[in-house]
Amino acid sequence: MSTQGPATAEARLQRDAIGLAPVLFQSITHMAPAAAVAFSIIFAVTYAGGATPLAVILALVACLLVAISIGQLAKHLPSAGGLYTYSARGLHPTVGYFVAWGFMLAEPLVAPLLYLIFGNVISVYLNSHFNTPTWLWAPFAALAGIGVWLLVYRGIRISTEAGVALGAFEIVVFLALGITLIIAAGSNNTLAVFNPNTGNSSGLGSVFAGMVYTVLAFIGFEASAPLAEEARDPKRTIPRAVILSCVLIGVFYLICYYGAIVYFGPNVAADPTKGFFAFNGGDPWDGLGAKVWGPFSILVLLAIINSAFANSNAGANAASRVAYALGRVGVLPRVLAKVHPRFKTPYVAVNAQGALGIALALVLGFALNGPLNAFALLGTIATLVIVGIYILTNLSNLVFYLREHREELNPIWNVVVPVLGIIIFIPVLLASFGINFFGLGIVGLVAPASYAPWVVLVWLVIGAGLYFYLSARSPAAIRETATTFVEA
Repeated sequence: MSTQGPATAEARLQRDAIGLAPVLFQSITHMAPAAAVAFSIIFAVTYAGGATPLAVILALVACLLVAISIGQLAKHLPSAGGLYTYSARGLHPTVGYFVAWGFMLAEPLVAPLLYLIFGNVISVYLNSHFNTPTWLWAPFAALAGIGVWLLVYRGIRISTEAGVALGAFEIVVFLALGITLIIAAGSNNTLAVFNPNTGNSSGLGSVFAGMVYTVLAFIGFEASAPLAEEARDPKRTIPRAVILSCVLIGVFYLICYYGAIVYFGPNVAADPTKGFFAFNGGDPWDGLGAKVWGPFSILVLLAIINSAFANSNAGANAASRVAYALGRVGVLPRVLAKVHPRFKTPYVAVNAQGALGIALALVLGFALNGPLNAFALLGTIATLVIVGIYILTNLSNLVFYLREHREELNPIWNVVVPVLGIIIFIPVLLASFGINFFGLGIVGLVAPASYAPWVVLVWLVIGAGLYFYLSARSPAAIRETATTFVEA
């Protein structure tokens, strides 16, 4: 089935604009490999400790199962709406609406998350070397936001091609550092880092709590899905990009954190005063780089800055496309579906994302006494929402093929994969709420990350109110979340 819904011929995105490589790097840069290594997974170390590499592997398996489900659904439902279209068509338009509503909380947080990291990294470096004021993170965060805003506004081709170049640089630098650390660890290399009880307080309970942040590091592998209306041969390109990005970056994370933990010491990694998170004034990767690379550790700093900017660019691309798709069907104001006559970008959605992202980063950064506290809160909110969406995506794979394409149903790809994908994410979701799971002793998250469930709950309540309003005033808007996609 194919429809443009209320969108007109003048309001279409640019068809066949990009091939596999730019689409692949849309997902890769959205995952922010270097920034995720340096700032997402280090929060996992405070819980999982020496078993952090195991938390990375479990997150890789969980996200790979979702990636396969996305690939199965993208073959039939190419749409700028991405995952919300899958849930709407696979389960019910009401479910699709709430997935879309969740995305409109989580996806716009990606760019400000990375503006905070961009500003923090530069500010810490300048403060340590030139004793500059610590508040300088704010103007640098705003500068990153303005740069991304301009790049995304100009067009999908230029912004995704920039993502290829930026993403390749950060991966090469951190992969080289991870391998260097493995070599430097020498006889300290050990498989004990894959034992759930290594260097933490609660074994698997600590690992599941750590997975909240290793999953955060993977968020974005699905970001190529909203580019389906702009990609060449999207029924093949999107599944390949989603699965490849998940596998390649998962291996990258594993090499980096295996190297870091065995070099640093698995049994002391989670120590709050002398552990990995506290090392080098809270910037452990720069410190590790200095130990093994000397003056060349400046490459680590450059890679993190590059990663933050590239990820912000990818996040803004994805968020603006979802806003465009929801504006197109009337769930959000239809003005968001306006497309620039020259650049063929959803420029109103881009402008809204640009302004909101900068404002959110600055306000929360100051309100929570620093960019890292704001990062912890925003990252946990995004993870909580996205894990719920991943579970629904797996369920959509199962139901969609059972209901609409039973003749194509594969017992492995459409039954086993989604069921396992649902099961493995349940303890991560519960860990976000600090709920124990079958006596595993799941460790609760600490403030400000512990505020995340309340933020999500308030957002869902607001979404429910909007849902009932739309059901009464514009029921077609909710139905069209399941039918607005394109033939490709």
